[in-house]
Amino acid sequence: MPTSPRPGVTVGLYLNTPRAAPGYTLFAPKHNTMIYLIANDGQVVHSWKSQYEPGQSVYLKPNGNLLHCCFTRNRGFTSGGEGGRVEEFDWAGHLVWEFDHSSDQYLSHHDIAPLPNGNLLLLVVEKKSYEQCLAAGFTPEQLRDRQLFPDTVIEVEPTYPKGGKIVWQWRVWDHLIQGQDRTKANFGDPAAHPELVDVACNGRPVPAFWNHMNSIAYSAELDQIALSVRGCNEIWFLDHGTTTAEAAGHAGGRQGKGGDLIYRWGNPAAYGRGTARDKQLVQQHDAQWVPAGYPGAGHVTIFNNGYDRGWSSIEEIVPPVDAAGRYVIAAGQPYGPEQPVWRYEAKRREEFFSSEISGAHRLPNGNTLICAGVMGHLFEVTPAGETVWQYVNPMVRGGILAQGEVPGKDHRGHLWNAVFKAHRYPPDYLGFAGRDLTPQGVIELPASEKGKTGLDRWTEPARDNRGDKQGKQKRE
Repeated sequence: MPTSPRPGVTVGLYLNTPRAAPGYTLFAPKHNTMIYLIANDGQVVHSWKSQYEPGQSVYLKPNGNLLHCCFTRNRGFTSGGEGGRVEEFDWAGHLVWEFDHSSDQYLSHHDIAPLPNGNLLLLVVEKKSYEQCLAAGFTPEQLRDRQLFPDTVIEVEPTYPKGGKIVWQWRVWDHLIQGQDRTKANFGDPAAHPELVDVACNGRPVPAFWNHMNSIAYSAELDQIALSVRGCNEIWFLDHGTTTAEAAGHAGGRQGKGGDLIYRWGNPAAYGRGTARDKQLVQQHDAQWVPAGYPGAGHVTIFNNGYDRGWSSIEEIVPPVDAAGRYVIAAGQPYGPEQPVWRYEAKRREEFFSSEISGAHRLPNGNTLICAGVMGHLFEVTPAGETVWQYVNPMVRGGILAQGEVPGKDHRGHLWNAVFKAHRYPPDYLGFAGRDLTPQGVIELPASEKGKTGLDRWTEPARDNRGDKQGKQKRE
């Protein structure tokens, strides 16, 4: 838990200064079904309630409606970030659209990206059998779980009030390469083909949730998709200006590469152009383009979790492009840049560490909003790294903490007030036009209720998703 500059404050607003970017912050407590929109003073200005816990993201549309990804408890996929459903609520809290994408063969997960035309991009995993994996060039030694859940991206055109039509799709399975088995059609040298995905990209036996994509973003200006691929410690860019047929191949689209990767960054060893020492990202989350008109427009921000190094950071990079807008890579070299143009880390590095989930995005005034997800800690920093706003989510599984109480931990060591990520919308955001944003009070209970909630410091015994002790499966 972060230390509050205000004595006795353990949850809710820690800090609010004039240098914080004005606006309203949207977040969904990970272990609850409420979604909150708060002002910078920590007061709720609006809220919604679902029947589902988040799975995992929430967004506010320009018409003021809420998009809510849902955790539907599909036990066929239990490796992290499970979803299965997307809901849309109007401002009054009425469910106006629902889309279920869950079966024994596929599951939506983690994140979505709303498109300007009203469609949505969804991250989806598809089940591949042991035999299918071997046919694709994986070795038995690589298949730790004897199956894989590789990622795909689908574009859904909503059909109100329920369902939708898949109008575009991309699959990582169509863009594999491997240097292990000459008898397979996808045999080749991964270092000679950085546009393809090496089946051995993470250099070890792989879990079923292989790619473990955890964020998706869309640039309307570029008509490109950015993916955070935690399983390979990379971010990938795709050309969205393709047909589904072109996205399954290696030609076509605005960049002329079909569905092949047009850019990647974070781990050159994943495509044979570096070693473990060259890795810049460690199980990262939330790759986002900085919007036009913001300081750093066109750059990419990334929450670098630093899972195995013990400290987190925010990276801001400038992907190298030529005059034609194509991403530049030199022969035999990895994609640049060599270093980020900006990085945030704590003065004492270990004081800022969220091993999983989390996010960050640029604000209009040049500050950056950060969600240290594992401890439900939202904070805003200036370009110089000064913290100018801080908030700790007071909502835990089972209820709301009182001021002075501290959240306990779940079976993985995450605090019960965890938040996947948060987003701040400026006061002039279209979705707020004509809306009542009157402050409604804070979420947390008063200090007089301290010790009465029964939620203070409650910790769940370690287990996995089957109830066994000390399990390694994670719902991230």
